Amino acid sequence: MRFLKIVIVSIICSWVGEVYGQPPRVLTYEHFMEQVRETNAEYLAEKYNVSIAAAKVQAAKVMPDPTLTVGYANNQDWNLQMGYGVDASLDYTLELGGKRRARIAVAQSEQEMTEMLLENYFRNLMADATIAYLTALKQKAQLDIQLSSYSQMDQLAQADSIRFSLGEITQVDALQSRLEANTMHNSVLNSEGELRNALIDLALLQGDSTMLLPDSLTGRLTFPVHTFDPEQLIERAMQHRTDLQAALKSNELSQNNLRLALANRVIDLGLNIGAHHSSIVRNTIAPAPAFTGISAGISIPLKFSNTNKGEVRAAQFMMAQSQKRYEAVELQISAEVLQAYHKYVIALRKAQQFSVNMLRDAEMILQKKIYSYKRGETSILEVLNAQRTYNEVQTSFNEAQFDCSVALIELERSCGIWDIGF
Repeated sequence: MRFLKIVIVSIICSWVGEVYGQPPRVLTYEHFMEQVRETNAEYLAEKYNVSIAAAKVQAAKVMPDPTLTVGYANNQDWNLQMGYGVDASLDYTLELGGKRRARIAVAQSEQEMTEMLLENYFRNLMADATIAYLTALKQKAQLDIQLSSYSQMDQLAQADSIRFSLGEITQVDALQSRLEANTMHNSVLNSEGELRNALIDLALLQGDSTMLLPDSLTGRLTFPVHTFDPEQLIERAMQHRTDLQAALKSNELSQNNLRLALANRVIDLGLNIGAHHSSIVRNTIAPAPAFTGISAGISIPLKFSNTNKGEVRAAQFMMAQSQKRYEAVELQISAEVLQAYHKYVIALRKAQQFSVNMLRDAEMILQKKIYSYKRGETSILEVLNAQRTYNEVQTSFNEAQFDCSVALIELERSCGIWDIGF
């Protein structure tokens, strides 16, 4: 029956494609993940953080700008003929203590940490996208179960209607089978709605603004079987987890901030060079010739503000805080790996409880109950119980496969790697 349904659906899809000139849209896992990498809106937005951090590195390299001052003085040249004067000076602040170098180091540390955080965001995005695809596959499998059950019950209800008209069964049995068929039809509609919602989540992850849903998905649920050593997993996590590397880079950033705070306490010299030109003074009482003077000087600020060490102490506390946070991340990673490992082991055991024989036996019992019911050897309630049992076994098996696959993905996420199984 299921094979016949698949064939009919395939024929309908092919016919629709021929009529409208549009082949059915089939989404594969590989194409989906490629679209997530290239067009996910949030990931593209996160990428700008790296560009912003790189721009800040360039901004940190800037040096103080010199200041050019030009002045003009009129000493009543028109009335008393006292002449006029023109002044020009160039001022420059000479930073001492390695302030520029410290600013660049802080900006570079921020850029490197931003790159690590982006990589960590990408790792989580890939895990979330894979789980979303598996969720869609699970909903698709659940819809197939509901469709198969509804098809069988609908055929049985139609047959019961004929048997009731012939007087072979009671009206209660005919009404019961029709009621169950209608109930299963509602379950089909619910499963279809959940599948569409799962497909919308996939479109969102792909950054598809059209929200054009695919007609079908490729792939099926399985339960991957692997054996791991928890200690090796923790060791690999310490090597590959980018959030741990970002925490380590945060230590470096706090150290550079401390160096910058100490550098800011060093005085900056103000350098000045200027020229002054005075015109001829033609006043009869105090005449004077024209002359040009040159000046140069150094200004030294009095850093009374250095008595306030608040900025330095804050930087020291931030450095100690970063070290503790790094240690906390290490402990958190170890706990996450162990928890994910145990969840995978338990999920694998649950999935391995099911077997092909178990599913086949449940289906065989259902078919025999239907056959016996049609011959009048059993009641409709026994058929319904067998149907529910068959559905529960299939649903539980799909859930177990899904949970096992998700547990493996979470284990990969906790280790910061993608090469151990999925």
